[in-house]
Amino acid sequence: MTGHTLPAQQHLYPPQEELWDADSLGTQRAVVQVKKKVDGVTVSINWRNRNVTRNQAIIVIDSAGQEAVPEVQPVDITPERGVLTFATNGNKGIYYVYYLPYKLEGRGNYPDARYLDQPAKNTENRKKYKISKRSVAEVIRLEPVDDFNSNTPMEVIATREETEEFKKKVKGQPYVVFPEYREFPVKMKKYLPAKWVTGTLKPVFSDRVKRGEHYTFQLGVWAKDQDLTDISISYSGFRDRDGNILPETLFSCFNKEGTDYTGTPFSKTVNVAKGLVQPLWFGIDLPEETPAGTYTGEIVLKPSNSAEVKTKIELTVTEEVAGNNGMDEPWKQTRLSWINSTLAQENSVIAPYTPVEVKGNTLSILGRKVVLGENGLPSAVESFFTEEMTSVSDKAKDILASPFRFSVKKAGGPVVETDGSGVSFLEKESGKVSWSAVSSGHDLQMNVSGSLEFDGFMNYEIKLTAQRDVELEDVSLEVPLSEDSAEYLLGLGFEGGELPDVVDWKWDVKNRNQDGWWIGDVNAGMQLSLRDEHYQRPLNTNFYLQKPLRLPASWGNDGKGGIRIGASEGRVVVDNYSGKRSMKKGEELYFNFTLLITPFHTLQTDKHWNNRYFHAYKPVDSVIRSGSNVVNIHHANEINPYINYPFIATKEMKAYIDEAHRKNLKVKIYNTVREVSNRLYELYPLRSLDNEVFSEGDGGGSAWLQEHLQDHYIAAWYVPRYKDAAIINSGMNRWHNYYVEGMNWLVRNIGIDGIYLDDVAFDRITMKRIKRVLTRGGHPGLIDLHSANQYNERDGYINSAHLYMEHFPYIDRLWFGEYFDYEKASPAFYLTEVSGIPFGLMGEMLQDGGNPWRGMVYGMTNRMPYQEKRPDAIWKVWDDFGMQGSDMIGYWVKKNPVKTGNEKVLATVYRKEGKALVSVASWAEEDTSVTLQIDWKALGIDRKKAGIRAPEVRDFQPGRAFGTDEEIPVERNKGWMLIIEER
Repeated sequence: MTGHTLPAQQHLYPPQEELWDADSLGTQRAVVQVKKKVDGVTVSINWRNRNVTRNQAIIVIDSAGQEAVPEVQPVDITPERGVLTFATNGNKGIYYVYYLPYKLEGRGNYPDARYLDQPAKNTENRKKYKISKRSVAEVIRLEPVDDFNSNTPMEVIATREETEEFKKKVKGQPYVVFPEYREFPVKMKKYLPAKWVTGTLKPVFSDRVKRGEHYTFQLGVWAKDQDLTDISISYSGFRDRDGNILPETLFSCFNKEGTDYTGTPFSKTVNVAKGLVQPLWFGIDLPEETPAGTYTGEIVLKPSNSAEVKTKIELTVTEEVAGNNGMDEPWKQTRLSWINSTLAQENSVIAPYTPVEVKGNTLSILGRKVVLGENGLPSAVESFFTEEMTSVSDKAKDILASPFRFSVKKAGGPVVETDGSGVSFLEKESGKVSWSAVSSGHDLQMNVSGSLEFDGFMNYEIKLTAQRDVELEDVSLEVPLSEDSAEYLLGLGFEGGELPDVVDWKWDVKNRNQDGWWIGDVNAGMQLSLRDEHYQRPLNTNFYLQKPLRLPASWGNDGKGGIRIGASEGRVVVDNYSGKRSMKKGEELYFNFTLLITPFHTLQTDKHWNNRYFHAYKPVDSVIRSGSNVVNIHHANEINPYINYPFIATKEMKAYIDEAHRKNLKVKIYNTVREVSNRLYELYPLRSLDNEVFSEGDGGGSAWLQEHLQDHYIAAWYVPRYKDAAIINSGMNRWHNYYVEGMNWLVRNIGIDGIYLDDVAFDRITMKRIKRVLTRGGHPGLIDLHSANQYNERDGYINSAHLYMEHFPYIDRLWFGEYFDYEKASPAFYLTEVSGIPFGLMGEMLQDGGNPWRGMVYGMTNRMPYQEKRPDAIWKVWDDFGMQGSDMIGYWVKKNPVKTGNEKVLATVYRKEGKALVSVASWAEEDTSVTLQIDWKALGIDRKKAGIRAPEVRDFQPGRAFGTDEEIPVERNKGWMLIIEER
C-alpha cells in the first residue's frame, strides 16, 4: 500500500441536514432513473450492505409526486445486491429505492428500530427475472441519509465471488494481514471490505508522520482458514538511511497491552476465530527531536498455533512538528494514547484535606481519628466535627463502642484463637498510609492488609488460609457502634431514615445492588461494603440488572451470608456473617471490605450561598439577569451536542465560555462516564478491544447502532434532535484514563470551570484524578452530582447517597433528583438521602421543584431555570439578610437556639450578629401553629428590642409581622422564613 491523499474524517458540525426522514424510510437508498415510458422496470442494485436480509422490505418513492409506488416486487435480495421490480405506470423520472426501512418502537430517548419485512405475498412469489436495459432504467448512485450514515468505504462488503478470488491469491496463507490507515477504522468482523480484496495488497505500508505526533495505524487480521490463538507482536528495524532508529519502546499495540485505570500495566491475549477479522491498533509516540527521514521496519505477528507474518512498514517523518502532539485533531485517532494515561495518579492530598498523620497506631486525618488494634483492624474511630457541621472541635465523638472483631468459629466448637503479630506499617505517605498484620492459629492464618487515605477511605484485604481441613460454623466481622453515632441508616434495602431496631439482611445480587451499609449521625458515621478479590463495580442507573454485583465467595458463601443489626447494652452491633462452610488445607478466602469514615469535611456554607446554579444553555446575559453565576451546560444543545463526548463543538463551547468569563460567570459542562455518544471518534478502535470498554449486550436501539455496530453492545440514551445514540461503558476500564486526559484538555484549551455529573459509573480512583486535573493551576474545579432516585427495581434498590458516597469527598454540591418525593419524605430521609449534610455537603432539589419550605431547613432551593417555581425570590431574601458569614445551626443541633415545641415542625437558624433568619418547615399531617421557643442569649439578640417578621417571598409566603410570643400558623407541608432582629 502506498501513501494516500484522502483527508481525515472530521465530523461536520453543525451536523448535516438529513436528505429525507430516515425514521420513516430508513437510512439508505438507491437512486434509479427510469428513462423510458414503460409499465414497470426490473433493476439490480449492488448495495453491498451487510444489514440487508432476504426478507427486507423495500419502499420505492416516485420523486415526481413523493408518493410510494404500490407495486414493488423484490425478486432476489441478499446483502450483496437486490433485484426488484416496480411499477412505473409509464412515468419516466427519478425513483428512490429505500432498502432498509424500519419502524421506531420503544421510548423517545430509548428507541428501538424494528426493520420491516416484505409482505408475505412478496416472499412467496419469487420468480425468474430479466434486468431492464440501461437505456430503460439505470441505478445512478447509492445515497445515505447523511454522511454520518455512510458505509463508504469500510462497510462496503466484498461479494462472495470477490472474496473467493482473493483467497486464490493468498492460497497457502492460513491468515492474512491487511495494513490500514487510521482514517479508515476497521468496522466489520464478519465481512471483508471490498476495498481490501478488489485492490492490490502492496508489499509496503507507507505513511507520513509529523514529529511529536501520536501516530496510529491498524493491522487487520483475517483468520481465513483457522482459529488464531495468542497472537504475539514484535518490531524490528525502523531505521532510516542515515542510521537513525525508531526504538521499539515508541511502539505499542492497544489490543495487546496497556495501563488500567488504577495505573497498573497489563497485557491481553488476542485470539481471532476462524473467518473473522480482528483489527490491531498501533500507536507511536514520536518525539519532537526525531530526525526527519524515511524509516523502514517490520511488525511481526505470530499466533501460537500458526506461522508468523511480517508486515513491512515505511514511515516518513517530516520536518513539521505536530502542535500539542496532534491531540487537537482527534479524528486522526491521535488521542488513542490517552487510554493508557497515568495522569493525576499520584496520591497527593487534595484541598481541603490534610495529610495523614501517624503516631504509634493512631492515624489522624481531617476531623477524624482511627486507632488500630494489634490485629490491624480499627479498635477506635472518632469524629471531631461539631453538631453544626460547620467546624472541627477538639472534642471527640466515638463512632465505635469497642474494637472491630473478626471472628472465626469452628463447627460445634469455640471461636478459633489466633496470636497476632502486631501492626507493621508498609507505607507512610501524606495521602495514604498502609499496614499489615498476621494472626496465626492451629487451624487458620489471617493476613490483614489495610490502608487509610487522606479523605477517610479505608481498604481492607483479609486473607484467611486453612492450615488443615476445617469445618467452620461462621466467619464474621462484628462492628460495635456507639449508640450516639448510630441514628440513621442507608442501604440494606432501606430508604434513608432512622435506624430500625432490628435489621436482618441477606444477599441477593441478581436483583439488588446492595453489599453494605452506612450508619451514622450528622457528624459521625461509617460506611462499610463487603467484597472479595473478584469485586467488580456493577452498572447502575437503569442498567444494574444487565451487569449486577458478583456474589463474594467469602461473605456471600452461596447465599448463606448476611448482615444482622441490633442494639445491645448501649451500643449497636452490626454482625456481618458468612455462615457454615468447609475449608480444605491451603484454601484461601478473601474477606475484604472498604470503610468510609464520615463526615468528610465541614459544610462550606458561604460557598453554597454564593454559587447559584443555572442549569441550561442560554445566552450569557439571560443567565446574569436570573441572578445566577454558575452555568451548567447539559448535553443535547448547540455547544455540547453529544452525550459525554464534548469534543465536537469545541469552537462554539469556547466562545461561550470566554464570554461568560468576561462577565464573571463560571461554566461547567455535562461530562460523565456511563454511556458515550456514537459520535466518538475513537468508537471503532475501542470496539476492537472487544468488551473491555463497552458492555456486552444484545444490541438494538437506534438504526445507526444496529446498522454500524450490529451486536455486542447495550443501547443507551438517545437524542432525536442530534441523532445522538449512546452505548453503555463496561465499568472500570481504560476509558477512564481517556476521561481524565479529556478533562485536562478541556480545562487547558476550552476553559471549563468544572463538570456536572449525571450519575456516575466510575469509582473514587477516577474521581480523585478528575478533581486533581480540574483544580490544577488554581482552576475552580467545581463538581456537582445529580442522581435520580436509584431506589427502584431496575437500579437494584440502592440509595443514591449510599451508592455515590465514595465520590462525596470531591463533590461540591448534590442535586437529588428525579423521583424523590419531597412531600412524603421524612426529615430523616431529607437529611440522609438529599441534603448531603452528614457528609459535609449541601444540595438542591429537583423533582417538581422540591419543597421550598422543607428545603430551606437544610439550606436547599431548587435550580434556575429548571422548574416553574424558581429560587430567585429566595435568593433575594438571602442577599437582603446577608447569608454570607452566617452561622448555620440545624434543627438536629441539640442547642439550637430556636425550637418550635412541635416535633413535626422543625426550625433551622442562620445566625448573624444582631439578627437571625429562621427557616421553619412542617411535617405535620395537618395545618398547625407554633410558638417559637427562643434562647435569646444564644441567639445574641435582646428580646426586649426584638421583632419577628416574614418578608414577602413570591410563591413562598406573604409578608407579615409576629410578636415574639405570638402563635405562628403553619400550613401542612409548608413553613416560613422568619427574620428575628432588633428594631
